[in-house]
Amino acid sequence: MDTAQQEATARARELQRSWYGEPLGALFRRLIDDLGLNQARLAAVLGLSAPMLSQLMSGQRAKIGNPAVVQRVQALQELAGQVADGSVSAAEATDRMDEIKKSQGGSVLTATGQATTGAGAPTVRRVVREIQSLLRSVSAAGDIIDAADSLAPAHPELAEFLRVYGAGRTADAVAHYEAHQN
Repeated sequence: MDTAQQEATARARELQRSWYGEPLGALFRRLIDDLGLNQARLAAVLGLSAPMLSQLMSGQRAKIGNPAVVQRVQALQELAGQVADGSVSAAEATDRMDEIKKSQGGSVLTATGQATTGAGAPTVRRVVREIQSLLRSVSAAGDIIDAADSLAPAHPELAEFLRVYGAGRTADAVAHYEAHQN
């Protein structure tokens, strides 16, 4: 790979970090590991061609152009978390991946504006992911941190919210959400 290609790949990975919270190669490898998939199966569940998945993972392409695919990535991230915490079995995960594969994307919010599980009750992780997704669709993580730093002297609680949900890890945001429910 020549220097121009290396620079283009580095730029693409940095864009991915700002749009998705991390480079897609790392995100997709984690999904593959956590859900026991191979690249071909992940591509099929996401609705991407295998070459497109490879290009996104390697940084040859920066952005997922289809919003439905982005929604499927988010759904798989949530599913991987549920498998990791033991709330979803491997067999249930396989069934859920088939449902995710068939989903057409669009908002995961229902008509009432509530994020829901299959049973109709909102999950903390789903609500947190919606907040994160909204903030991250408005601005890059670095810009959110800059805004938080600007707000911190006069509005420390709002600055903390921006840092935790706009640029932090989902697990930290879930803990923050749960701590502020009472």
